[in-house]
Amino acid sequence: MIFRAPDIREKESEILVKIDEIRTKLNYSLKTPRRWTGVLRRNLTARAVQGSNSIEGYNVTFDDAVAAIEGEEPMDAAPEPWAAVVGYRNALTYVMQLSGDIHFNLNEELIRGLHNLMLLHDPIKNPGRWRPGLIYVRREPSGGIVYEGPDAEDVPKLMHEFIEDNRKTQDTSMHAIVRAAMAHLNLVMIHPFSDGNGRMGRAVQTLVMARADILSPPFCSIEEWLGTRGNTQAYYDVLGQVGAGAWHPERDARPWTRFCLNAHLQQALTVARRVKETEKLWSELEIELTRRKLDERMISVLYDAAIGIRIRSARYRTVAEISNQVATRDLRTLVSEGLLEPKGERRGRSYVASPVLKELWKKTRELRVPFRDPFDVEIAPVAKASPVAQPAVAVAAPTQMYPPMPSHHADQPDKL
Repeated sequence: MIFRAPDIREKESEILVKIDEIRTKLNYSLKTPRRWTGVLRRNLTARAVQGSNSIEGYNVTFDDAVAAIEGEEPMDAAPEPWAAVVGYRNALTYVMQLSGDIHFNLNEELIRGLHNLMLLHDPIKNPGRWRPGLIYVRREPSGGIVYEGPDAEDVPKLMHEFIEDNRKTQDTSMHAIVRAAMAHLNLVMIHPFSDGNGRMGRAVQTLVMARADILSPPFCSIEEWLGTRGNTQAYYDVLGQVGAGAWHPERDARPWTRFCLNAHLQQALTVARRVKETEKLWSELEIELTRRKLDERMISVLYDAAIGIRIRSARYRTVAEISNQVATRDLRTLVSEGLLEPKGERRGRSYVASPVLKELWKKTRELRVPFRDPFDVEIAPVAKASPVAQPAVAVAAPTQMYPPMPSHHADQPDKL
């Protein structure tokens, strides 16, 4: 037995309708590809990768998340978080490829393959293999056990049931958002791997959504929203509330599905706002380049600088497909025009937005309206949260590491 989706009530149905309406408008806005669509897709993917890894304590800057998506070297990231981000990027890239695959088949080997892509950089975490022993999630720094996964010998059977349940529900009237939420919940609660279970749960949730042909993965993922500090703690709290400390698939999953509906609604509103902002900023930059009689190829570098990304000559060369000589000349021109400002010297030099460019960015920003949980239900914390949420540690018959939720233990260290 695994967790079952609750019946959808009137309020939940209303939220699903709202989310569908926003995404229908997004689909319409994105139907005609424009030059800025690819940049927006890249940024949303980078934020998803950054958000999902930050939940596990692997923190990188947005600059480095973008660098990971574009296959560039990091500017600031330390080796361990960078390896985690690149691994997750690889898995999410595969999810994007699978979203439109006519030969797609969700099975145990696909799940294990995604995990292998994600954790290949750390062989001690058994990438691509079911965990070999017991696993616990511990709360740091106290070390108290907050969740104990099912026996390792039950994992293959539970994962087979997990796969079959996903196949069956595809042919029902169950909304894709609910199916995806239940896939996320069941994978995290089964905890089939020595490490990376949280990341796998979030990646599989995005995959189920993408396969439903609602929107491409960067536009339907809630990983960025989950990675926001306050939301991360709520994420662990609701998992703790539903899980009740051990494998209890008979428990009510409604608090979890409501949490996910709220996340999808708020992330959809955020993406809709970003679409408007990106279109307006791009238009302003086109006007500025025309006014100054500058080449339109410079627009991508100005856009990135305007939203806060540090620019490197090597990256500009790759994106604009130009020579080193042309890139150097372009960047000097943009500095002399008062649009970019140089930082650092020689090989360490980068470029940031000038006050002129920052003003253009401010001009195109949409009004920020505070979000409110449509269910207006407070989730009772599983344990008293510290001022700054600390990752929980997973331990499995030798030790595992995890972040904010409860920590765990399996036959190796683990992070969600």
